[in-house]
Amino acid sequence: MSRQAGSSWSSWTLGKSGASTIEEPPGSDLEDENFGSPRTFDPDFKGPVADRSCTDVLCCIIFILFIIGYILLGLMAWVHGDPRRVAYPTDSNGHFCGQKGTPNENKTILFYFNLFSCTSPSLLVNLQCPTTQICVSKCPEKFLTYMEMYFMYRTRENYWSYYSQFCKAASAKPVKAFTQLLLDDDCPTAIFPSRPFLQRCFPDFSTKNGLLTIGNKTTFNDGSGKTRNVVELRAAANGVNKILDARAIGMKVFEDYATTWYWILIGLTIAMLLSWMFVILLRVTAGFLFWVFILGVIGILAYGIWHCYQEYSKLQGKPNSHLSIYNIGIQTDISMYFQLKQTWFTFMIILAILEVIVIVMLIFLRDRIRVSIALLKEGSKAIGYIPSTLIYPVLTFIFLSICISYWAVTAVYLATSGTPIYKVIAPEGQCEHENKTCDPEIFNTTEIAKACPGAHCNFAFYGGKSLYHQYITTFQIVNLFIFLWLINFVIALGQCTLAGAFASYYWALKKPDDIPPHPLFTAFGRAIRYHTGSLAFGSLILATIQMVRLVLQYLDNRLKDAQSNISRFLQCCLKCCFWCLEHVVKFLNRHAYVMIAIYGQNFCRSARDAFNLLMRNVLKVAVMDRVTEFVLTLGKILVAGCIGILAFLLFTERIPMIVEGPTSLNYYWVPLLTVIIGSYLIAHGFFSVYAMCIDTIFICFCEDLERNDGSAEKPYFIAPTLHGILNKKQLVPQKQKE
Repeated sequence: MSRQAGSSWSSWTLGKSGASTIEEPPGSDLEDENFGSPRTFDPDFKGPVADRSCTDVLCCIIFILFIIGYILLGLMAWVHGDPRRVAYPTDSNGHFCGQKGTPNENKTILFYFNLFSCTSPSLLVNLQCPTTQICVSKCPEKFLTYMEMYFMYRTRENYWSYYSQFCKAASAKPVKAFTQLLLDDDCPTAIFPSRPFLQRCFPDFSTKNGLLTIGNKTTFNDGSGKTRNVVELRAAANGVNKILDARAIGMKVFEDYATTWYWILIGLTIAMLLSWMFVILLRVTAGFLFWVFILGVIGILAYGIWHCYQEYSKLQGKPNSHLSIYNIGIQTDISMYFQLKQTWFTFMIILAILEVIVIVMLIFLRDRIRVSIALLKEGSKAIGYIPSTLIYPVLTFIFLSICISYWAVTAVYLATSGTPIYKVIAPEGQCEHENKTCDPEIFNTTEIAKACPGAHCNFAFYGGKSLYHQYITTFQIVNLFIFLWLINFVIALGQCTLAGAFASYYWALKKPDDIPPHPLFTAFGRAIRYHTGSLAFGSLILATIQMVRLVLQYLDNRLKDAQSNISRFLQCCLKCCFWCLEHVVKFLNRHAYVMIAIYGQNFCRSARDAFNLLMRNVLKVAVMDRVTEFVLTLGKILVAGCIGILAFLLFTERIPMIVEGPTSLNYYWVPLLTVIIGSYLIAHGFFSVYAMCIDTIFICFCEDLERNDGSAEKPYFIAPTLHGILNKKQLVPQKQKE
């Protein structure tokens, strides 16, 4: 007996240590000068290694220390911070409006004495408007100046009782002359109709006969002898009216959610059942279901194109429908955009492009679809034998929710840490002491008050001079970085756990008899007990890259106006490079975690082995990764599209003969988008398990080919049908007689 040269793709030799070494012949798929070096295998390998040791211990210790420090940071922020400073507005003396157990308990709204001093809406929101601010129980409802009230008080005392609500301290009668009032700043010089928003009194603008008015007036007296135009007041509160319009939209959106919440839950439940049904059907009818995915997505896109064309045709000849989106600008009323032909024409073009892309990809990938279908079938079998893997995304969601909540709470407490800081504010801006810190209790007796008549000592922000307060910004950066690290660690833990469970399935020679009990729980325990350091190492690399990307984006936003064209170009290149680097690292980490789950080695060695293995099978990787991702994406779109179409027909009352949906919605697209996005996320949770399953099976398959030759001594663990599809060459060594 002799072995014919080139008749097999590998030959095996047994070394002194009892381990097998694979030698690759010329011309094989595994040959590569850089990635095809001989590897040492355990001949008794039958699945994920059970006898393991802790890996990347140093990184594990560092990770644990960071978590302990993160907890201490949260406790420190909790001690010094006060979230009431976010929930309640603060007056000029630093007192909360509406806080229980204080004199301002029933005064929940902040009132500005002179709104004309406020030059931008951002100053209003951040309480930096250079005018006195007090807490009131309600906003003014009519025009009234201090002088008018002062003279009318002699005949009707109720004028003062109404006006005194908006003064610093209530008194039985107005005792100060106008000039003294201006010096002491005890009362506003005038009040005008306002309404509360964000617990602050803002001008109550309205439109009458096309004219902007306030209290049915276009001009009014500002209390200092000047006649003001309502446009001036609008300029002083520039943008506030849009915020008020947004509030109205917010109320309508809330009403829509209150009306349709149970329909939304029903839609999301159907999406979950539909995703589960697809997972089950993929096991037995993967080929048929693939074409359902394809035709379903093509049909949904075609329906979208047809609907956009119908809406476009209906707007033909209607007034103002020819206007462009640029002409009407940014509007808070979203429905205005749907009255334009350009909107529907744009939607139609986008959907048509997507339709063409799907069809073209289908044509060019038709020979690769068979591979994807085979992988989907094998993945369905694995999930069918280990159904608990479909529940694991819920655990990941819980972990992610905890991390996000802790980060948000810590960020709020850090932002509200400190004591009230008061600064000198001069309405006219002509004081040399402006922006200096001051004490409101003794401000009127200081030299600053004498040197700058009309200046005030108002609350500015929260801060302090201690070491903790000096490093608040640094703590916020640390909070963000550890948050990114934890988020990536949770995702890595999920990927390693699922990979361990699916590897147990693959390396079971007799399925399902040889599958170990509770493979998901076992894989989770192994990942936590032995490989926390390795998972933390991979997560740290990814978190560092993401942090750099966030810093670049922050610098771009802050320096946008001061940048030259060259600096913008360089920054754009940097952002693009780091975006690519992040996605490459994610891809490599994902497969490194599979190797960790199988062999239990450290991160660097697992990443190196995974990279070499992928490079030796680069063509198969390109086919498997892209085509399978394309198919699973179609499945997600199909689930979201089906539920979206049903929700659209329901919320627009197109199917009253079948089921009567909610009526009189303000914006039907609000619950519609909620259902579509929620359905897509649910489908993504199910199909992400599928994606990890297929990645694990593929890595195991490549390892299987390198370890075994299909003989009785070294049989393949892969299913024969999938083996033949993924590797068309004759893989079993043929022995011939001499």
